[in-house]
Amino acid sequence: MSLVKATTIVLTSAAVFGAALTTASASSATAARAAECGVRSDARLYCGNRAGARGYEHRSYGSMIRGTLNTTFSWFQCWGHGDPHSGGNDIWYWTKLDNGQWGNVPAVDVNTTVDPAPGLREC
Repeated sequence: MSLVKATTIVLTSAAVFGAALTTASASSATAARAAECGVRSDARLYCGNRAGARGYEHRSYGSMIRGTLNTTFSWFQCWGHGDPHSGGNDIWYWTKLDNGQWGNVPAVDVNTTVDPAPGLREC
C-alpha cells in the first residue's frame, strides 16, 4: 500500500469518526434537554413540549389561537385551571409563543410528569 493511499484511508476514517462523535454529542444534548422538566431559579418551568402546540387566548379550546410552539423545548411562566383536555386534567401553562404573543398551552402538550408542575406558581 502506498503512503498516499494509507494517509487517505487514515484521514477519511478520522473524518467519519469525528462526524459520528459530533452527531452523537448533539443527539445526547438534545435528548438531555428534552428530558429536563423543572422549575429553575428564575421561577419558570423549562420543559419539553409537543412541536406545533397551540397557545390560546384563554384556557379554553374555544378561545382565539394566539400562536404555536414550533420548538420542542420551552419555558412556562405559570399555570392555571381551564377547560379539561385529553391529558386527564384541566391545567394550562402560560408562555410566550414562538411568534412573540402570550398564550395558554394545555398541559397535555407539555412533557410534565405531574400537573401542575411542582414549584411553578399559579396565575
